[in-house]
Amino acid sequence: MDGMSSAPSGSAGPSREPVTVGRGPLTIDEVVRVARHGARAVLDDDAVAEVRRTRAVVRGLADDAEPHYGVSTGFGALATRHIPVALRRQLQRSLVRSHAAGSGPEVEREVVRALMLLRISTLATGRTGIREETLLAYVAMLDAGITPVVHEYGSLGCSGDLAPLAHCALALMGEGEVRDASGVRMPSPQALATAGISPVELEEKEGLALINGTDGMLGMLCLAIADLRELLVVSDVAAAMSVEGLLGTDDVFAADLHELRPQPGQSVSAANIRKVMAHSAIRESHRTEACTRVQDAYSLRCAPQVAGGARDTVDHASRVAGWELASAVDNPVVTMDGRLESNGNFHGAPVAYALDFLAIVAADVASMSERRTDRFLDASRSNGLPPFLADDPGVDSGQMIAQYTQAAIVSEMKRLAAPASVDSIPSSAMQEDHVSMGWSAARKLRRSLDGLARVLAVEVLTATRGIRLRAPLTPAPATGAVVDALVSAGAGTPGPDRWLSPEIDTAYRLVTDGTIRRAAESVTGPLT
Repeated sequence: MDGMSSAPSGSAGPSREPVTVGRGPLTIDEVVRVARHGARAVLDDDAVAEVRRTRAVVRGLADDAEPHYGVSTGFGALATRHIPVALRRQLQRSLVRSHAAGSGPEVEREVVRALMLLRISTLATGRTGIREETLLAYVAMLDAGITPVVHEYGSLGCSGDLAPLAHCALALMGEGEVRDASGVRMPSPQALATAGISPVELEEKEGLALINGTDGMLGMLCLAIADLRELLVVSDVAAAMSVEGLLGTDDVFAADLHELRPQPGQSVSAANIRKVMAHSAIRESHRTEACTRVQDAYSLRCAPQVAGGARDTVDHASRVAGWELASAVDNPVVTMDGRLESNGNFHGAPVAYALDFLAIVAADVASMSERRTDRFLDASRSNGLPPFLADDPGVDSGQMIAQYTQAAIVSEMKRLAAPASVDSIPSSAMQEDHVSMGWSAARKLRRSLDGLARVLAVEVLTATRGIRLRAPLTPAPATGAVVDALVSAGAGTPGPDRWLSPEIDTAYRLVTDGTIRRAAESVTGPLT
C-alpha cells in the first residue's frame, strides 16, 4: 500500500493556469496545481528585484575576514571551521554533494515537484541571498518537468529536509539523476541539456540556501489536506449509503440537533448525509409504527461527529500550512534591514504536529467506515440482508474477505497514527540535538490516506451490493446515482461469488478520481 500518487481530483477538473511565485504566499491549491497537475511557476518581477538586492548583502560578506555562517564557515558541528576565500565556492558544492545522501525507494513525482516549488517560493522572498541566475535555473528545471530522483530516507525534519532538497540542488548543479517530463530516468546533465538549461555553478551561501527548508514535509501536508477534503466528502456519501442500506434513520442528522453542538465540521457532515439520503424509498419503508428500533449503532448515528471532527482538524492543519506557506525558511537569513542572521526557523515541529494529527483522524474515519461495512455482513445486525451479502450463503462467501482486507488496512492505519513528531534522534555531533521527524510524519500520512481511500472503496462497494438487495425498494436519487456509477463500472452487483479484487480496485479508482463524489453531486448539488 504505497503513498497516494493518484489522489482524489475532486468534482472539477484541475486548473493548469500558471502560478505566480513571489507576489505573496502560495495557496494550498496552487501547490497542488503545480505539484500534481503540472501548472507552470512564474516569478513575480518585484520578487526578482528583491533577490538581486539581497544578493548584494551576501556578496558584501564574501571576502570578509570575519566568519559568517553559511558563507565562510563549515556547517552543523563543523561551523567552527573558518573557510578561506579561495575555498568558499567549493564549500557550497561539497555541501550539496555530501548532503545528497538519501536512500531507499524513490519518492513520488508530485512530492518532489511540491518540494521544488516551495523552495523556489522561499528563494523568491529574497531572504536567502541567492543569485537571480540560480533561482531562474531552478524555475526552468521545474517547468521543464525535470524531477530529481529523491529517496525515502534522509530527512530528520530539522535543518530542513536536507537530503531530499540536496538531491534537487545536485541536479541543478548538473550532477545526480533525474526523471524527464516523460518519466524516463537519466543523468541530470542529459536532461538539463535537452531542456536548454545550463548547470549552475554555486557561489557563496547558495548551497545552503537550496537545502535548508521544510519544503518536503510542507508539500506533503498541502497534498494531504487537498486529499482529505475530498475523501471526507466520500466518507459522508459512504455513511449515507450505509445508513440507508442498513435501514437506519436519517432523523439524527437534522440540522437543529447539530446546532446544539456547534462544532463546524459536524454540521457540514450532517448536511451532506441529509442531502444524499433525501427522498429515499428505502428509508420511508420503515418509517412506521411496526419499526421497533429506537436508535442506530454509533457507527451510523455518530458519523457526522467523527467525520466532522476530522474536517475541523483538516481546517487546523490548513491554517498551519498557510502560516508556513507565508514563511521564508532558511538559516542564516538576510533580514529586511540587510543583516545576515542565524535562526531556528528550519525546525519542522509545527508542520510535523499537523501531519501527525491528520494521521490520527484518517485512522478514526477509516475505523468507523470498517464498522459500518461489518454490520452489512452480519445477518444478526443487517436487518434482513443475507449473511455476508452472499448469493447462496455457505456455498458463497459474498463480501466476507473484502471486510478482512478493509480490517487489515485499518489496523495498519492505527499503527501509522502513532506520532513521528515525539521522536528525536540527535545528529551532527549533538549540534542538532532535537529534530522534528516531520518528513517521516508526512511519509506515513501519505500511506495512511491511500489506506483511507481503499477502506472507503470497500464500504461503498458493500453498501452498493446491500442497497441492490433491498429491491424492489429504491434508494435515494443521490445514492442511486452512486450505485449506478459502480454498477456501470462493473462493481457491486449481487450474485454468485466471483473474483472480487478487481471490483475493489474499481471502487478505489472511482473514489480517488472523483467519480463517487460527482455522481452524488449530480443530484444533490455541491457537497462540502
